[in-house]
Amino acid sequence: MTDFSIENFRARAARQDRDWHLSETGDFHFNPDLETLIRENAVREAAVLIGVFDAQGGPRLLLTERTTTLRSHSGQIALPGGRADEGDRSFEETAMRECEEETGIGVDNLEIVGRLPAYLSGSGYRIHPIMAVISGDYQLKPNPDEVAAIFHVPLSFLMDEQNHVKADRDWQGRRRYFYEMPYENRYIWGVTAGILRVMYERLYID
Repeated sequence: MTDFSIENFRARAARQDRDWHLSETGDFHFNPDLETLIRENAVREAAVLIGVFDAQGGPRLLLTERTTTLRSHSGQIALPGGRADEGDRSFEETAMRECEEETGIGVDNLEIVGRLPAYLSGSGYRIHPIMAVISGDYQLKPNPDEVAAIFHVPLSFLMDEQNHVKADRDWQGRRRYFYEMPYENRYIWGVTAGILRVMYERLYID
């Protein structure tokens, strides 16, 4: 049986630091025919925080629902994160800054434990997924301009391949494949599900 404890997550995440920069992945991971196009367009640097915290019943992973007023990806489920600022000293700093701006969870409550390979999105971003353990006392404060809701999903659910549904749709005249991870009344899909799928493949396939 797979161990989904915080200690095990921390150990699995730490092992990824050695070669994260050698193995970029992205939407082309599921759509090889789009790889050249996606690589050429992914020029904007961004970072997201994969935050896991201990809870009754087992560790859970933090997610947000974007407001419907945002210009891009409105209403979608997302990991806390955003574009890198010129003053950011690292992508870890970007991810932590964005997490605090969006959720109220600050650096004092975040233990960075590793990162995954950069994820290149079809929307033009090179996204750096930063893995962290959330702990201590904090108060969730969703940024009303960006976040409609903050919620969490069991890590064991998201890292179970049986809950990964491969779907497809037409996109600019091509068939595009992506993952869905429906949970209760939440529809997790697209880049967020793609990053979580890569996390599953990198951390939880022994």
